[in-house]
Amino acid sequence: MTVIEARGLRKAFGATIALDGVDLRVEEGRILGLIGPNGAGKTTALNAILGLTPYQGELRVLGRNPWTERDQLMRDVCFIADVAVLPRWIKVSQALDYVAGVHPRFDRAKAESFLAKTTIRSASKVRELSKGMVAQLHLALVMAIDARLLVLDEPTLGLDILYRKQFYDSLLNDYFDRSRTIVVTTHQVEEIQNVLTDLMFINRGRIVLNCSMEEVESRYVEVTVHPEQVAAARALKPIHERQVLGRSILLFDLMTLDKVDRQQLAAFGDTRTPSIADLFVAVMGNQASAAPGARR
Repeated sequence: MTVIEARGLRKAFGATIALDGVDLRVEEGRILGLIGPNGAGKTTALNAILGLTPYQGELRVLGRNPWTERDQLMRDVCFIADVAVLPRWIKVSQALDYVAGVHPRFDRAKAESFLAKTTIRSASKVRELSKGMVAQLHLALVMAIDARLLVLDEPTLGLDILYRKQFYDSLLNDYFDRSRTIVVTTHQVEEIQNVLTDLMFINRGRIVLNCSMEEVESRYVEVTVHPEQVAAARALKPIHERQVLGRSILLFDLMTLDKVDRQQLAAFGDTRTPSIADLFVAVMGNQASAAPGARR
């Protein structure tokens, strides 16, 4: 089943084009990483998906128009933003009471079970919790809702590495069941490398890469080239080159090479699948000649 489908999605803020004819399709049971530099259009795209902003073009989320059918849509969608929206004066127990009262698909017992694995006390007020604990509370509330789509916008921003790991471990072990769908944006791409099933890069309001993680592994090869092989490797026109400790590391897209496979590239040096971060730098570098323009 298709959970999100957009065709020609466009959003402008005055003269600034935030989304410039975006086409995307997200199937059920996938975890999509939407990655882009600041101002690339990530948050605008998420706001359109969540029915928080009008747009031009076609967009369906769980079969609904998110702008005109948002009330019905949000019964099946949950959202965690980079800034927790929980009131600082509210107690943990009151937060549970509130969500139980407003959302028909909230399972309070499940939320309490999640919180039992933390050091959060039900009598504590949000202002007494650390930022990491607030994120844990927010995640427990969201995971206890029987939603089909979870949208995460920089969900671990400002958290230390321990809380970030706990967040994604909980997401995978306690929430994701291969029937739910997750869309996540983050700048901490190294931490979601092994979480994603699909990857999408956005830049200047346009999708510049859209593929599965399986395709990343089969299509892209990074080679730490032997010094005597650098000239021969460069002749194959890698999409990116960087220097690490005096060694040349070249990144190749096998789709652009004529009759050259991974095994042949191994003759130049040590090969591996590039990290999301290194692939991102390479793809964004190749976009540098595109027309400039600010994006939200």
